[in-house]
Amino acid sequence: GGQPRNVQPFSDEDASIETMSHCSGFSDPASFTEDGPEVDEEATQEDLEYKLKGFIDLTLDKSAKTRQAALESLKSAFSSKILYEFIMERRMTLTDSIERCIKKGKSDEQCAAAGLACLLCVQMGSGIESEEIFKTLGPVLKKIVCDGTASIQARQACATCLGICCFIVTDDITELYSTMECLENIFTKAYQRDRDTNGVSSTHNTVLHVSALLAWTLLLTICPMNEVKKKIEMHLHKLPSLLSCDDLNMRIAAGETLALLFELARETDADFFYEDMDILTEKLRALATDGNKHRAKVDKRKQRSVFRDVLRAVEERDFPTEMVKFGPERMYIDCWVKKQTYETFKEILGSGMQYHLQSNDFLRNVFELGPPVMLDAATLKTMKISRFERHLYNSAAFKARTKARSKCRDKRADVGEFF
Repeated sequence: GGQPRNVQPFSDEDASIETMSHCSGFSDPASFTEDGPEVDEEATQEDLEYKLKGFIDLTLDKSAKTRQAALESLKSAFSSKILYEFIMERRMTLTDSIERCIKKGKSDEQCAAAGLACLLCVQMGSGIESEEIFKTLGPVLKKIVCDGTASIQARQACATCLGICCFIVTDDITELYSTMECLENIFTKAYQRDRDTNGVSSTHNTVLHVSALLAWTLLLTICPMNEVKKKIEMHLHKLPSLLSCDDLNMRIAAGETLALLFELARETDADFFYEDMDILTEKLRALATDGNKHRAKVDKRKQRSVFRDVLRAVEERDFPTEMVKFGPERMYIDCWVKKQTYETFKEILGSGMQYHLQSNDFLRNVFELGPPVMLDAATLKTMKISRFERHLYNSAAFKARTKARSKCRDKRADVGEFF
C-alpha cells in the first residue's frame, strides 16, 4: 500500500492520542451502518481505506502505545467489514507488521497482533495467500507459545491464533499434525499436576492450558477419522481429571471437549463403549447440580448450564439445538462440532459475527450456508426499521413489561387470576 496523503510523523503521546481518536470510529460495527441521509458509498469507502492505510503505517511507529492502538483499530475494522481487495494488495505489509509486533512487542502488543493475524486469515479465507501468511507467522506463533519466558497472556493469544489460522489455511496434513502436537505439549501439562485432596490445583498457567485445549479441539474437528480415533484413545481417559480443576473455565473447556470427543467417537463407531462411563457420568452430574457455597452464584449458574448439556451428550447422545439469526437467514447449531466452531469464531469476531456470516465466503462455506444471499436495495429498505420506529417499539415494550412486573409484584394482586 502507498503512503496516505498528508500523513505527518507521529510522536509518542500525540501519536497515541491521534490514533485513539481515529480508533473510536471502529469501536462499534453499527457506526458503519447508522440510519440517516443517503451517503456516497464510494467516498465513504475511500475515506475508510485512507484511515486504514494510516493505521498500517502506524504499526511501525516507535511508540509501543501507538503501535498497539493502530493494531486495535485494524482489528475493529477487519471484524466489522469485508475488506478482501484492500487487504489482498497489502497482505505482505500487514504480515510483516504483525510478525514484527509479535517478535519485538510487549505482552499487550503481542496479544493485539495475534488477534489481528486471526482476522487477517478470516478475511482472506482458505487459499494460497493465506497459506503464505501462515508460513510466515506459524513458526513465530509456535515459538511464543512454547517460550516459558514470554507472558502468559501473549502465549495464550498466540495459542488461539495458531489454532484458528491453521484451521483456516492448512491443507498440508503434516502441518496440521505438527500444530496439534505443539498445542498438546501445552495443555497435557495440566494432566501432570500433583493432586491434593481437593483435586487438581490451579496455577497461573491455567489460562494458557485452556486456550491450547480449545484450539486443539477445533483442529481435531478437521482431522481424518483414523487420526481422530488415535486422539480419542490418547485423551479420553485423561481429560476427566481436568473436571476437578479449581478454575471454572478449565472445567467447562474439559467438559465441552469430552462431549465433542464422545460425539466424534460415536460417529466413527456406532457401538463405541467407554469403560468408566458410570464414574464419568457421576462426576458430570455432580458438576451439573453443584451447590458449593464457596463458589460465586454466576459461576455456579454457568457451570450447571454447561454440564447439563454435556451430561445429556455423554449419557443420552442428545444435543440441544440452537438457532442463530443473521439478516433474513437462520442457522441451526445441532452438534458439538458446529458449536465449538461457531463459538471460536464468535470470540474472534465479536459483534461482527453476524455480518461475516452474511457476507464472508469462507465462514459461509464452513457452516455450509451456500453463497451470500443477494438482496436489492428496495428489499433491504423494507426490511430495515428506522431508528425512530425502533425507539417507539422499545418504549412501548418497556412500559408494557414494567406494568406486567408491577402487577405481579403487587402483594394486593389476586394471585388466582394468573392461573
